[in-house]
Amino acid sequence: MTKDSGTVAYSWWSRQQRPFSSGELLADGIVHGVAIAGAMIAGAFLLYLAWRHTAPDQVPALALYVTTLITVLGVSCAYNMWPVSPIKKLLARLDQAAIFLFIAGTYTPFLAVLNQTTTVTVLTAIVWGAALVGMALKLLIPERFGRMAILLYLGIGWSGVAVFKSLAETLPPTTLWLIVAGGIAYSAGIIFHLWEKMKFQNAVWHGFVTVGAGLHLWAVFDFMVINRL
Repeated sequence: MTKDSGTVAYSWWSRQQRPFSSGELLADGIVHGVAIAGAMIAGAFLLYLAWRHTAPDQVPALALYVTTLITVLGVSCAYNMWPVSPIKKLLARLDQAAIFLFIAGTYTPFLAVLNQTTTVTVLTAIVWGAALVGMALKLLIPERFGRMAILLYLGIGWSGVAVFKSLAETLPPTTLWLIVAGGIAYSAGIIFHLWEKMKFQNAVWHGFVTVGAGLHLWAVFDFMVINRL
């Protein structure tokens, strides 16, 4: 659908209503670049230390987590940097679906170390089940899902409160507080995600995402490596 023969109409996947300036795109690109580089370096370091020293049995769960982290950041960078075109529309689907994958991937290392009680098993099924449903909706009918996805992101993300007692009994206090801080960073960033008229809105939003992801990566590193040395 077009406004005229030369302009793509504003939609769920494009930003033609208020296109980002070159400065905004540069800032967003820098944020993504720093996040991707940090995730790749820290992720490789985490996997190496866990495999060789502290948590060899947890390497599959950690590898899944690191893979989803790099995937969500990489797809987000590609989507946000790509000019408006059919490829950007495809990348938008992948970008939004990858968020669900990443949320479930982040939960995996922590749920894997808890005693497999009924509550933990049910929460694992809910987290991955909801993530797969969300991914399917974003890939198949993203235009009908809209901002309701944000509520589902938040719902899955904070569903860990159901096993907070088990987490508190299993994880070191520093790890637990890093997890909470990361969740707060993600949740606070949504304000800027929705504040589309603000200058540099996208870079700020992705800055909060980077902080949240960094805190959770630190939490995984704290539990799987630092507290096991």
